[in-house]
Amino acid sequence: MTDLLLLPGDGIGPEVTAQARRVAEAIAPDLSIAEAPFGGISFDQLGTPLSDDTLAAAKAAKAVLMGAVGGPKWKDAPRDKRPEAGLLSLRTGMAVFANLRPAICFQPLANASSLKRELVEGLDLMIVRELTGGVYFGQPRFIEDLPGGGRRAVDTQVYTTAEIERVARVAFDLARGRRNKVSSAEKSNVMETGLLWREVVTDLHKREYADVELEHILADNAAMQIVKNPKQFDVMVTDNLFGDILSDAAAQLTGSLGMLPSAALGVPGTPGLYEPIHGSAPDIAGKGVANPLASILSFEMALRWSLGRAHLADKLYAAVGAALEKGARTPDLGGKLTTVEMGDAVLAEL
Repeated sequence: MTDLLLLPGDGIGPEVTAQARRVAEAIAPDLSIAEAPFGGISFDQLGTPLSDDTLAAAKAAKAVLMGAVGGPKWKDAPRDKRPEAGLLSLRTGMAVFANLRPAICFQPLANASSLKRELVEGLDLMIVRELTGGVYFGQPRFIEDLPGGGRRAVDTQVYTTAEIERVARVAFDLARGRRNKVSSAEKSNVMETGLLWREVVTDLHKREYADVELEHILADNAAMQIVKNPKQFDVMVTDNLFGDILSDAAAQLTGSLGMLPSAALGVPGTPGLYEPIHGSAPDIAGKGVANPLASILSFEMALRWSLGRAHLADKLYAAVGAALEKGARTPDLGGKLTTVEMGDAVLAEL
C-alpha cells in the first residue's frame, strides 16, 4: 500500500506539491510516495480529469495530497470533463464527507491580515464543511431553453438526516478536543434544507453531545461575524455551499490563501484527501513565486489524521512557525522568497 499519493494537478499545483514532497521525504523518509495525473493535465493526457487508475490508486493509499486543478485552458471542455468535475468525482469516489478547513493566524503574520491585528492575532478557527452533498451534487440540475425565449437554470439543494448527522458528529468530536464550542451555520429561515439541518444538529447535540456548547447561526450572519469578531468561533459546521464560501472568507484573515490547508475525511480507516484551499493561480504558474506553505501544512494534516504520526505533525507545524518568525515570506506575504526558497526555510528549521 502506498502511504502518500500525490496528485500535483495544474497551474501552481506541481510547484507547491514538490515542496511538500521535499518536506515529506525529509521528515518521514520511510513513507512510500507515488504520483498520478489528475485534473487538466490528466484530461490532456488521458481524455478525463480523473482516470480509473488514479481513483483506484487514491482509494488504495493511506493519504492523498492534491495540488490544485483547473484554469482557463480547459474552459471550453465539456462540463463533465473539466478539472473541477474530476475533483468532485474524486471526493465522491473516496467517500470523504467532512472537510476540515483550519483558519490559523501565525503570530508573525498578524499584520498581514486585512483585519486589525487585535482581531486576528491568536485566531484558531476550524470550519467543518459537508463535502459530498448539497447543491453541488443534488439532482436535477440543468439549463434549458424557455419556449418564449431566454433560458432557465436549475440546481437542487438536497440533504438527508444521515448526511447532516455524520458531519455534525465530526464537528462535535473536534470541539471536545479544542474549546468545546460548535457553531452550526445554515439558512433555516428561508431554506427547507436549512431547517432540517438545524433540527438534526439540535437532536444529535441533545442525544450525544450535551457537554459541548452549541449555537445556531444564520450563514449570512456568520459571514459578517467572521470579519467582525472571528475569535468568537471555535468549530463551525455548515453545508457544502456555505462552507465553500465561509472558509474562503476565513482564509483571508490569516494573511493569504497561500497559508490555508485542508483535510477531507471519511469514515475511520479510509484514506483522507488533503489539499491547499487556494486555486491553480494560472497567472503566476511557472514563475516560482507561489507560497507552498498551504501544501506543506496540508501534508502536516495528513501526518496527523491519516498517517498516524502526530508527533511529526507537531514538529512540522513548529518548523513552519519558526520559519515565519525568522522572516521567511513569499510575495503573497509581502516578501521576496521563491517557492523553493520557502521550502528551504522550512527544511532548515526541521
